[in-house]
Amino acid sequence: MTSPRPARMHANVHLVLERNGQLLLLLRQNTGYADGLYALVAGYVDEGQSSTAAAVIEAREEAGITVNTNDLDLVHVTHLRDDGGETRYGLFFRPRIWMGEPINLEPQYCAGLHWFAPDDLPKTMIPYVRHALTLALSGVPYSEWGFSSTADD
Repeated sequence: MTSPRPARMHANVHLVLERNGQLLLLLRQNTGYADGLYALVAGYVDEGQSSTAAAVIEAREEAGITVNTNDLDLVHVTHLRDDGGETRYGLFFRPRIWMGEPINLEPQYCAGLHWFAPDDLPKTMIPYVRHALTLALSGVPYSEWGFSSTADD
C-alpha cells in the first residue's frame, strides 16, 4: 500500500472592504471563472510571496486602494475543493485601515464595483465566497467547502 502524497496547496486572498456598513464587491467578467458573479477583491498568492503581500497588491491592482500589511486582520480561512478537484485555502483579510477611493482598474475583468449591505448580498455571488464571507462577518474563523464529507457541498 502506498501512502498518500502530501497536498501541494495553493492559496488565494480576499479583501473584506467595508465602508459605512457596506461591503465592496466586484462583478467578474472575461476571466474564464465565475464570470457574471460577484466576488471580493481577490487574487492568488504567488510562489515565494506572503499572503499579506498578495492582499496589498490585489487591493492596489484591482481597486486602486492602499492597504498596509500591518493593518490586515485574518478574519476567515476556508479550505476548499473546486469542481475540478483542486484544493486550496481562501484567506479572508479585513483591513483595519485603507486609503483611497475604490475604482475599477481592471475593466477587462471587472464589470463594476458595487457596495452591498452585509445582510443583502447579491444572489449572483461565487458560492464559496458568499459562504466564507457570511461566516467571517459572524466571527467564525474556519470553514470547508466542496468536500463530500461536509454539509457545505
